[in-house]
Amino acid sequence: MRKSILARLNNWIIFLLMTLVVVTIVVASTILINFLRKEEIKRVDILVSALKFQQEVTPSLEVQELILKIYSSNTTIPMVVLDREDRPMVHKNIPQEIENDPVQISILAKKMAKSYPAIEIKVPDGNNQFVYYDNSQILNNLRYSPYILGFFILSYFLFSFWFLRTIKKTDEGYLWAGLAKETAHQIGTPLSSMIGWIEIMKLDNPDSEGIHEIERDIERLRTISERFSKIGSVPELNDMNFNETISENYDYLKTRISKKIDFSLHLPTYNILVPHNKILMSWVIENLVKNAVDAMKGEGILQMYVFERNKNILIEVKDTGSGMTKQQARNAFKPGYSTKKRGWGLGLSLARRVIHEYHNGDIKISQTEVGKGSTFRITIRKA
Repeated sequence: MRKSILARLNNWIIFLLMTLVVVTIVVASTILINFLRKEEIKRVDILVSALKFQQEVTPSLEVQELILKIYSSNTTIPMVVLDREDRPMVHKNIPQEIENDPVQISILAKKMAKSYPAIEIKVPDGNNQFVYYDNSQILNNLRYSPYILGFFILSYFLFSFWFLRTIKKTDEGYLWAGLAKETAHQIGTPLSSMIGWIEIMKLDNPDSEGIHEIERDIERLRTISERFSKIGSVPELNDMNFNETISENYDYLKTRISKKIDFSLHLPTYNILVPHNKILMSWVIENLVKNAVDAMKGEGILQMYVFERNKNILIEVKDTGSGMTKQQARNAFKPGYSTKKRGWGLGLSLARRVIHEYHNGDIKISQTEVGKGSTFRITIRKA
């Protein structure tokens, strides 16, 4: 539990740091654009001052040359000068298609006034001039760059987060598969020895009930070993009779759980045929039943239902145990998560993998309530 909380906290810290980086870039870009806008306004002010000076006095040739250079240096900022009657007098850096259309130039100047107020140049003869200007095309394009840049950076971080998460899940998958196969290998050695000793014991007392029970448990160990060996490889779905698989599993588990548990199985009266792997499906059912028994602490009602709905086969395992909180239910199938002090948190995780990856089905907690029990539901499509 503590590990899960720390992992979630780390995820939030990473997310907040990535968000901070993106916001910082957007803010920095906005500050840069505002700076460039102010610089363009300063350039316009210098140009207007030159025009004013030209109107107020008769400049020398050197001053006229300087004014011409100031005017020519503006190659990006659109500008229109209108007289008092709104007739165009001078224009620069406006669309070529309207350069010879006085009406469209006047309309453009009025649009510019929505961005920046016109600057009035007072002329001695009273025909004052008005300078209209707007942002350069480059600056207008840069207005959207912080958002575009922020979007791409955020997309990159999200992709990186997804990629690393995928790698982690893949590594975990290989780890569990390797652990499972090693477990199967370790079980195999003493299991072979036990089979040999049983054969020797049968020579002395072939009809012993104890020997028969040990044989059944050895066969169960062999099944468990085979289950573990199949993790990480693609199993064959050769079995069809689903009723038989569930019934065999039920008969075995019923004799090995507490007599204080009322364990019942409800099967349809007809055979259900669906491709599945009997060994792995039995493992899933056994995990659900054992979890239910643990939740009831050895006493209660445990019911298992198998039925059809539309084109699906549903298996439900209901118990009257302690139930789960919403947070526990959300984390129940995560590898390593367990509500039990001695649990490894692998049972439900492997069960989900068997149903999802090998049988293309779904497993979930369909109902749970603290103090009243839980219901696990497996859904598998029919053949």
